[in-house]
Amino acid sequence: MKNRSTWVRHSLAFAVALSLGSTALAQSTTGSIFGQVASGQGDSVLIKSSTGLSREVPLDDKGRYSIAQLPLGTYTVSLQRGGQPVETRDNISIKLGAGTEVSFLSAEAAKNLTGVSVTANALPAIDVSSVDSRTVITADQLAKVPLGRSSEAIALLAPGVVNNGGSFTGPTGNSLVSFGGSSASENAYYVNGFNTTDPLRGFGGLSLPYGAIDQQEVYTGGYSAMYGRSDGGVINVVGKRGTNEWHFGTQVLWEPAFARARQRDRIYANGLPATPTAGNLYAPDSADRQWTTTVSAYAGGPLIKDKLFFFVAGEYERQEGNTVNPVSGFLSGKPYVQYRQNDPRWYSKLDWNITDNHILELTGLSDKAKTSGSIYRYNYAHRTQGAFIGADDNVKNGGDAYSAKYTGYLTDALTLTAQYGKMKTSAYDVPGGYDPSLTYVDGLTNQNPALNGGVGRGNSQTIVSLFDPGRSNRTNSTRIDLTYKLGNHTLSAGIDNQMTKAINQGSATSGPGYSWSYGQGDPNTPISTGLGVPATIGFPNGAQGYYVVKNVATSLATVRSSQRAQYIEDKWQVSDRWLVSIGLRNDQFKNFNSDGKAYITQHKPQWAPRLGFAWDVNGDSSFKVYGNAGRYYLGLPLNPSLNAAGAYVSTSQYYTYSGIAADGTPTGLSQMSGPVSANNAFGVLPDPKTVSAQNLKSEYQDEFILGFTKTAGPNWVYGAKLTQRILRNAIDDYCDIDLVLAKSKALGYNVTTDSNPVSCWLFNPGKANTFTLVDTSGHYVNVPLNNKEFGFEQLKRRYYSLESFIEHPFDGRWYGKLTYVFSRSYGNTEGQLRSDLYRESRGTGQTAVSTTQDWDNSYIMEYTNGVQNNDHKHQIKLFGYYQITPEWLASANLSLISGAPKPCLGYYGPTHADPAGYGNSYHYCLGEPSPPGSHGRLPWVRQVDLGVSYRPAFAASRLAINANVFNVLNEQRVIGIFPNAESSPNKANPLYGTPTSRQLPRYVRLSVSYDY
Repeated sequence: MKNRSTWVRHSLAFAVALSLGSTALAQSTTGSIFGQVASGQGDSVLIKSSTGLSREVPLDDKGRYSIAQLPLGTYTVSLQRGGQPVETRDNISIKLGAGTEVSFLSAEAAKNLTGVSVTANALPAIDVSSVDSRTVITADQLAKVPLGRSSEAIALLAPGVVNNGGSFTGPTGNSLVSFGGSSASENAYYVNGFNTTDPLRGFGGLSLPYGAIDQQEVYTGGYSAMYGRSDGGVINVVGKRGTNEWHFGTQVLWEPAFARARQRDRIYANGLPATPTAGNLYAPDSADRQWTTTVSAYAGGPLIKDKLFFFVAGEYERQEGNTVNPVSGFLSGKPYVQYRQNDPRWYSKLDWNITDNHILELTGLSDKAKTSGSIYRYNYAHRTQGAFIGADDNVKNGGDAYSAKYTGYLTDALTLTAQYGKMKTSAYDVPGGYDPSLTYVDGLTNQNPALNGGVGRGNSQTIVSLFDPGRSNRTNSTRIDLTYKLGNHTLSAGIDNQMTKAINQGSATSGPGYSWSYGQGDPNTPISTGLGVPATIGFPNGAQGYYVVKNVATSLATVRSSQRAQYIEDKWQVSDRWLVSIGLRNDQFKNFNSDGKAYITQHKPQWAPRLGFAWDVNGDSSFKVYGNAGRYYLGLPLNPSLNAAGAYVSTSQYYTYSGIAADGTPTGLSQMSGPVSANNAFGVLPDPKTVSAQNLKSEYQDEFILGFTKTAGPNWVYGAKLTQRILRNAIDDYCDIDLVLAKSKALGYNVTTDSNPVSCWLFNPGKANTFTLVDTSGHYVNVPLNNKEFGFEQLKRRYYSLESFIEHPFDGRWYGKLTYVFSRSYGNTEGQLRSDLYRESRGTGQTAVSTTQDWDNSYIMEYTNGVQNNDHKHQIKLFGYYQITPEWLASANLSLISGAPKPCLGYYGPTHADPAGYGNSYHYCLGEPSPPGSHGRLPWVRQVDLGVSYRPAFAASRLAINANVFNVLNEQRVIGIFPNAESSPNKANPLYGTPTSRQLPRYVRLSVSYDY
């Protein structure tokens, strides 16, 4: 049992940690140092970083001190008395967004232990200064644990974070992640405090060269009012910086093709199409090959000692291989592709200690992907490569970002930070060998075999859509933060502004401006009752249900948005053991259409309160209880401006046919319909006042967290927490024009689609909305509808989880962390995306952020309540490493994630109708109601990654040879399936249940690095 004096000393020391709660800020780039000094041993504390930055602070009347907002790095901490050092602690590494304790409590130590070296992570200390939920991964851990080389792959180490099920990827191809049941587009990405989130769809952000990452924070909830625009999670990366010592290094990595297992073929899971290409084969994925080589280098050091420093890192990754695409649908016009992808990344940082009280940081980074290739024919029956067709598209994605940050320690109590940054990303896509005289033809497996000799007939047109070569996105961000310490209160206030712009975004159908798609249905059943497309039986050559669709799709525009926010926050040290964090944030959003006119203005206060606490139960940082409640607003991305607020065209025209030309185009056409569009998308830019519902509210979510963290002896830490997330409001589009026009007529208004050419309205689903329409006289009229009139249930997305962990900090021998999460995500919406809605013509889930097919009409929302697409009931993760000898280290990363719900969609009701023109996407399975989760689950996904590292003593541990094996068991579990049980009314879809994505097969990464 501890004696009273020891208990008192620890109580006082760790009370300082609580007082530093204000420094543990989400998305920060800094940390802090605090501590306690024994009575009479000193009068101030001096800290000096490896960059020469010095700060000296006096002790308070209880012998406490704290130094906040320190740049990451290594520090020397000295206790001073009368201007002379009494005791010094070296090699103090601070952690991102957290406080590191350095105390001087022993008078004997002060006499005898001058210059003692302290390792910050030697003991399982608990950070009692934080009220948030986050996982911090350091550069040292990144070098040891077998991981994919992206910020998203690192984020998967955090509990509650899973890979998305919709095959969504970021600007440079990184697979996106889902936090706490949210959509993959609802996260925020930061590099050195600058927001790099994709402004068009929210699909990821820019990344650093892997070796340039100093620390990465993964926030899963409870962060400060200083930050917002996320109701999923936050990935915050801080890059390395130069110091007073020169460092440089290089690395070569190789993922050889011979050490990569074959991907398993995909076969039709539900019968065969009308004209099979190779029996039941859908995709010969086993024919794919891939190998990757990566070279990287870095250098950093002082330009002027103690004043000016630089760090620069570069990484060049080349991936080569071939892909054999499926026999139909997405990319079927490119049967066999030999490709080369180059991913150049660079990062540079300049740090200038103008004085000890004024710091300037300049950051530049680039993260790009460049892809090109050659297209060949392919014989699917014999699995052989055919003749050359032409060059593949020349594609360039990703971009550059630059930021400047000033930190001023104006007084011991007052700190000012200001940051400004710019980002430009491109989406360059120019066809190679494009022939504008050819028409794109799809659905060859659905052609009438009597007209093609039993072999699908097409042409060499591989391009379905054309893009403007200059399409790009731009982001400008400005934030200013002021922090003032007043007694037991640390007060913060600031602004957080961001301007985004999408330039020349969208696409147009290739060739003559239209494409053809073949289909087959039941000849006696209307193809679409909602669109007025009848059955084929009444038309020439329609007796067997064969038809063809002429598709036109055009959407080209430049749009922008403005997002502003202000906040105020108080971190109040209520007592030695209690810290309370109280914050309030106000967000304002404004979106503009392609004419530069605002169609959404959300400037009324959108208050986002944040309340958190941390209780140091024992007063010695061995047991923390914490909690957090907060509201988080999410701004609308730019993509809806191209759809609901844009003059886009999306029409289909149906025909029967009597012949198929040599180029695959239909002949002998008999028109079944005029151009039809489920969403009235006929290319007319609507009046911006009519695009969205009146007083449209932003998407926001409430979150509640209660948890604890406790030490178990000197070498273990464990804990658990409960989380609940409730989506209170969302934005999506509503497209039942007939219902709105009927209500306007009942109110006595004369409104037509010509007077009001809106394809869909942006609105708040699950509640009453009032639309502004234009009547035939040109007057604005108000048309209100309540939820009953819409035919909807209330909006619902709820997530709850019980998370537990046990961790063994690195003790010089081994490190390990085990987490288990039990969770449920349920309701009638996934959020901004539909990750289960795969289409052959797209290859991913639905990417129309905040304009998904959910909520478009009452029919599509029947039987939608259930477990949602990102629901994974059980998540088990274990990672760590073991220092076998000073030269040899072994590592492992294991995860076991239960499968997502298995979808089954089809035509509407027992009659297999299509009342809204949405085809086979209703929540009915072969005529029966099909709520999410009613058809079982996809399989558990088990991933075992192993690594070994050798650092020979003869090279002074500067040389490292590594080998990592990913997916050691070569599981290849199914992650997603095609969800549509019918291809047309009463016609079974051969693709239903066919995998859309699988686990990557086993592969090996070898690397050699040298650091000096």
